[in-house]
Amino acid sequence: MNGIVSWFARNAVAANLLMIVAFVGGIFGYTRMEQEMFPVVNVTGASVIVAWNGASPQDIEDQIVTRIEEAVADLNGLDRITSIASEGSGVVNIKGRDDVDMDIFLKDVERRVNQINNLPQAAFQPQIQRWEQRDQYMGFAIHGNVDSRTLKRVADKVRDELAKLPGGELAELNGTLDEQVSIEVSEQALRRFGLSFSDVANAIRQSSLNSSGGRIESSIGDVNITARQLADTADQFNKIIVRQTTSEGTVYVSDIATVIDGFVSDKLKATFDNEPTAFVMIPSPDKMDIVKYTDGFKKFVEEANDHSNGILPQAVRIDTLWDNSVEFKARMDLITQSALSGAVLVMLVLILFLRPVVALWVTMGIFTAFAGGIMLLPYFGVSWNILSTFAVLLVIGVIVDDAIVVGENIHREVESGRQEGLNAAIVGTQLVLKPIIFGVLTTIIAFLPWAFISGPTRMFTQQITFVVVAALIFSIIECMLILPAHLSHMKKQEFDGPAGGFLKLQRRIADSLLWFANHLYKPVLELALRFRYATVAFFFCLFGLAFQMQMTGIVPFQFMPEIEADLIQVNIEMPEGTPYERLLQVRDQLQVGIDTLTEETGKEYPEIEGGLITQASVVASGAFVRAWVGLAAPENRPVTLRSRDSACVTLSARSRMPRKSVSNLPSTMMTAGCVSPSTIRILPACAPRLLT
Repeated sequence: MNGIVSWFARNAVAANLLMIVAFVGGIFGYTRMEQEMFPVVNVTGASVIVAWNGASPQDIEDQIVTRIEEAVADLNGLDRITSIASEGSGVVNIKGRDDVDMDIFLKDVERRVNQINNLPQAAFQPQIQRWEQRDQYMGFAIHGNVDSRTLKRVADKVRDELAKLPGGELAELNGTLDEQVSIEVSEQALRRFGLSFSDVANAIRQSSLNSSGGRIESSIGDVNITARQLADTADQFNKIIVRQTTSEGTVYVSDIATVIDGFVSDKLKATFDNEPTAFVMIPSPDKMDIVKYTDGFKKFVEEANDHSNGILPQAVRIDTLWDNSVEFKARMDLITQSALSGAVLVMLVLILFLRPVVALWVTMGIFTAFAGGIMLLPYFGVSWNILSTFAVLLVIGVIVDDAIVVGENIHREVESGRQEGLNAAIVGTQLVLKPIIFGVLTTIIAFLPWAFISGPTRMFTQQITFVVVAALIFSIIECMLILPAHLSHMKKQEFDGPAGGFLKLQRRIADSLLWFANHLYKPVLELALRFRYATVAFFFCLFGLAFQMQMTGIVPFQFMPEIEADLIQVNIEMPEGTPYERLLQVRDQLQVGIDTLTEETGKEYPEIEGGLITQASVVASGAFVRAWVGLAAPENRPVTLRSRDSACVTLSARSRMPRKSVSNLPSTMMTAGCVSPSTIRILPACAPRLLT
């Protein structure tokens, strides 16, 4: 290694070329890296979902769930099975061990499920969903005072348009019901016309279809013969002929039945700022560029809200629920500012205690190490996300230390007069070569096991490990091969010339640090070494004192600190089978709480521009009432106005509702906003997850 250091120090061109390669490679590596909030995580497991309309939870368990569990009970690599039987559907969650091959495990699950042949005939085919965690990085609310069908079709159109944009391939529509045409046949009309129910069903089945009649080949070209008669609306179903005779004439569906063009159910109510709404969520695709993609979505929303473009009806508009690119940009700005301010501070400190030339090249070494590390990251599958950017902030101090140690040692060789110029650069680097290499290697060894953790956790820990390892590898390359070449022309400092006054001041500051080391730190160190057992006992006592302060609560412990959020998430779970009317009562109470919070905080805190609540979405469906209440940013509201306090006010509005509206509601459901997390959960969050 000494020979390599010496060769690069003597060949400055090679060292400069290596630095250029690091910067150019870093630029190309940065452009190739994906930009996302969190990486997509694949979990070894799958969910088997079976629908059976009208079936009770007990029937679902006996005839569907139990049979699926028995079929997969002896799968190779199985970890556990959990099942949920609810009204009309059943879900079997099959979790595999972290050490098994995910693709093979999923194929085994699919094969076992397909072999089941005794499921109820009325049940739908089992649907197998692979487990994966995708971050929903943007959400939209399409809302307006229009009827449900218009809103549904507008939302479908918006979802399709967003899916055409880069990054929107997986756009999902939530908060709406599927359309359904219901045909209610009159028994009296059947008797009058002498028809049976099967006659009507067969007529609709045979008439409402699209079919192909083949192809006619001729000398002038081929003609495809197709019949497109699939009915889709009430008018089209009403015109279907059930029977046609010369004696009795033509009998249409409209003569014997009432056709209703509606939805599969009316048990869903979703609002955004008290207007009917539908939600479009954008999950992360496999290839992610969060800034580019969200900019495209914002441009589309801006065009859609301009009603002159004809994308949306006059009464409908699109609002952004959340945008993770805002947080991503804030994190990137933090890294940029930290890098620049850190480089400036390093340069200033080194100028005061060493030399300007040492300060300059040590600072350049920081950027060189990071550029070289970024060049390697795409080959490790690392993206720019919250975890990898945290790793950059984590490792920056180690990189600075390596360059400072080498630069200071070369500077000391020159100032002591023992070596000068090239020899000082070579000898000064070689003297600290082993401690720097072993220091970096021990840090790499400490982080490297994270890259080999089994299970989905590895997808997160690898992001930190590979950033740290790549940056440290190039840190060694920079301080061992590039920095000595740049400091190989350094000579003993002279105090003549225009900068002589500053250099003398700099020398006095540097000498003061040496005086502190020789006259204060050195005696204390010698005393600690002379009484080493007392020193060890002293620090053990300090450790015991710190442990006792933590155990007694003087220094409180909290694994995850409570951070002020700009979103309140409310999740109210009702017992299975709760009437929909009761669900709406709970939903109305929650809406009253939101309106009350808006009114009270508007009067008490008029200085908050735009009010405390920026937006509110409430959804009532199935056995759940969910709400997402957007708040003003923490920096834009008083410190005393915390998000959890706002949540308690939202859920304490029972006394403000008419008594008959809440008399039959569970008391715990009304007052347990901050008391009973098993009934009502309040979650400050960065991005909601809508489940409808």
